[in-house]
Amino acid sequence: MSARHDLLVELGTEELPPKSLRTLELAFAEGLRGALVQAGYAVQGVESFATPRRLAVRIRRLAERAPDQLVKRRGPPVRAAFDAAGTPTRAAAAFAASCGVTVEALQRERDAKHNEYLAFEGIRAGAHTTVLIPALVQQSLDALPIPKRMRWGSGEAQFVRPVKWLVLLYGRTLVPATVLGVHAERASRGHRFMAPRALRVASPASYERALEQRGKVIVSFGQRRAAVRAQVEVQAQRVGGRAIVPEELLDEVTALVEWPVAIAGEFDPRFLALPREVLLSTLQEHQRYFALENETGALLPYFITVSNIESPEPELVRAGNERVVRPRLADAAFFWEQDRRQPLAQRRAGLDAVTFQAQLGSQGARTARIGALALSIGSALGASAPDIARAALLCKCDLLTAMVGEFPELQGIMGRYYAREDGESAAVAQAIAEHYLPRSAGDELPGSPVGICVALADKLDVLAGIFAAGQRPSGTRDPFGLRRAAIGLTRIVLEHRLELDLRSLLDQAVLLQPVPDIRERAAPLASEIYDYVLERLRGQYLDRSADNGVTTEAFDAVLATRPRSLLDFDAKLLALIAFLGRAEAATLAAANKRIANILRKSAASTAGAVRAEALQPGPEIELHRALEAVRPQVESAIAGGRYAQGLDRLATLGPAIDAFFEAVLVNDPDEGLRRNRLALLEGVRGLFSGIADFSALPG
Repeated sequence: MSARHDLLVELGTEELPPKSLRTLELAFAEGLRGALVQAGYAVQGVESFATPRRLAVRIRRLAERAPDQLVKRRGPPVRAAFDAAGTPTRAAAAFAASCGVTVEALQRERDAKHNEYLAFEGIRAGAHTTVLIPALVQQSLDALPIPKRMRWGSGEAQFVRPVKWLVLLYGRTLVPATVLGVHAERASRGHRFMAPRALRVASPASYERALEQRGKVIVSFGQRRAAVRAQVEVQAQRVGGRAIVPEELLDEVTALVEWPVAIAGEFDPRFLALPREVLLSTLQEHQRYFALENETGALLPYFITVSNIESPEPELVRAGNERVVRPRLADAAFFWEQDRRQPLAQRRAGLDAVTFQAQLGSQGARTARIGALALSIGSALGASAPDIARAALLCKCDLLTAMVGEFPELQGIMGRYYAREDGESAAVAQAIAEHYLPRSAGDELPGSPVGICVALADKLDVLAGIFAAGQRPSGTRDPFGLRRAAIGLTRIVLEHRLELDLRSLLDQAVLLQPVPDIRERAAPLASEIYDYVLERLRGQYLDRSADNGVTTEAFDAVLATRPRSLLDFDAKLLALIAFLGRAEAATLAAANKRIANILRKSAASTAGAVRAEALQPGPEIELHRALEAVRPQVESAIAGGRYAQGLDRLATLGPAIDAFFEAVLVNDPDEGLRRNRLALLEGVRGLFSGIADFSALPG
């Protein structure tokens, strides 16, 4: 049995992007694990580590050699491998040499057509792990999700940041390798300031202990994160408050430090008069500080910073951070006072000078389009038209305020505050803030009727506009956030259960766009955007497939009917999923596939309506009677959105369809009979397609 040892890979770099660190860490570990599995290894324990200056992976008890592999190769045909005298040709000799055997040791095999070939079957001994590891590490690093790689120095290596060192140990053995232009060594690096010298790592098992005790580095992201949280909570209690600890901020701070030391600071209480979001944005987004609140949720004039050094004079660190945050808050207070001197409505004209997109005109023109769409949505939902029109008019005005210019993440939020200050109605102020929602996956949705209307209109306009301008998302590039807009659109409609005609709204949104030839292009553009939105919806359903049972085939079956309403789509899909659990579902799917194939091949011969008098006695006329008997019930159920009931009735057609195919020749030589039978099958397919395209289902 092959010996087993731990493997350690540590890549040392310049400071890595903090918001990407955790993703890079997990991707590196998963990539290396996958590469080892692909090479035939049984991978037991995988541990990942990440700090601002390193990515590392440790694999527990990795076999000393890769598994032996059974090798099967097919060589030249026997007729080409030997001449007339039976002497091996150059082709046979070359194949044997490539397999490491003589021609006499080769085997012979036949293919499905009984052609005979030379063949080789043997065992290839697995390579030593230390030989394979460098290439697998390089493969894993090359596959990391890095949008833009950089070069450094005079070499050709590329990575997210310049690489400074590489530790590559298999047990206590140094693996000789060069990765990203750096030679492997035993020496890691400790904290940049508290332990800057090279630090020898004796073995993979001693890695964490060596870095923490001698290097002042907590290499485990999870342990460091827990330490940050615990220290922040202790400091918060010390000043009598409760720390506000957003998970995203906790991750980012953890990615910025190797040896966390939390320190509490304070600011002038007068700044508490600023809107809560302004204070939180200043402290969290711009300074990476944790804010504090009291037991009632009111903010306190304190913050907690996490230093990356254990200073002998923490008071100086505290004072330095207080000195930095003071002018930031003073600027925010100045913006707050200045912005309120001009009502939002007076800023509306200024939007005409702000370009939204070169082909789509100004932000002012965009708010007019949003208003038109929002009023259409409001008419369908029964929301207040005057409030919708006013909210749409003002929804982008805060883009021209000094506060949003400095804190872009507060757009909409500041608009709500300023609208309140201006005396606008509560519905209008709330809608200005809500129309950007949801801002990210899992974010809250707009909740007010006016906010919902303006939010949907905003998303419809950006989708229609960017598609009309030919700037569709490609790969990871999505500068206008169309994926976010489409997902937000579907979430708002489905989670609020809004009955809206999506296709009509897309048609209207496209026709409003100020691009050439839009009327001629409107129909195909709206159809393309519909498909784009539904593809985003597909992802949402499939992400929850363990709960809802939705499959790609079921989604495609409903999508083929092109429902105009997302609620209708949802109702059809859920009814279909429930129906697919029944025994007759597979039989009906198979029958529909057969019908679809027959109709596709005979499309030129189909007739519009069945001539009942021409039907032949037996299964043919029985299918027609069964079809006509259930038609009114199915059509009524479909019209009323009772799709489960419609599917129940359609299921009764199964025996008649099976009997028809067993006894009736559809493509009869008699053209009249053939056309009538095709028309009958068209009727069957048409009734099913009112709910879903059953031919797209497995069966």
